[in-house]
Amino acid sequence: MISPNPKAINGQILNRAVLVLNANYIPLAICTAKRAICLSVMDKIEILVNYDAKVHSPSTSMALPSVIKVKEFIHYNSLNVEISRKNIIFRDNHICQYCGTKKGPITIDHILPKGRGGNDTWENLVAACQSCNQRKGDRTPEEMGMILRKQPKRPSRIHYYQRHVKALQSDWRPYLFMESF
Repeated sequence: MISPNPKAINGQILNRAVLVLNANYIPLAICTAKRAICLSVMDKIEILVNYDAKVHSPSTSMALPSVIKVKEFIHYNSLNVEISRKNIIFRDNHICQYCGTKKGPITIDHILPKGRGGNDTWENLVAACQSCNQRKGDRTPEEMGMILRKQPKRPSRIHYYQRHVKALQSDWRPYLFMESF
């Protein structure tokens, strides 16, 4: 039996997601474990939680960080998410908001069409399959008898971080307001 390549395994481990908290414990970002280790070596962070894995160099071994906190407060208080095609599709979970399909390419639809005064806002944009988007055309959902599966709203960064939590990141839950400490 051939054993796995240790460099490939370390490469995968170093790409694991790490939750970055500001000095006041507010979620700030998600980075890779490799970046978190670099910040730790530069003494810029405090490691709060580790994964069950370790990384090794020729001279040292350390637990892989999972949740870190910056030591100096970063003046960045925006929890807003930038509006983009990718973020709208992610918000809507890659599901057409009219028919509920996940199949085929997903497009972006203006609920109130641009030609009728609709803006590029979180509340006016939804993910839609190509056939629903073409069928609706330059009309409103009401005019076409189409019903939105859910009313679109502006997400926060916390919402995106919460969706990042998988079994490996269960220790993130208290820091993302998903459960108490």
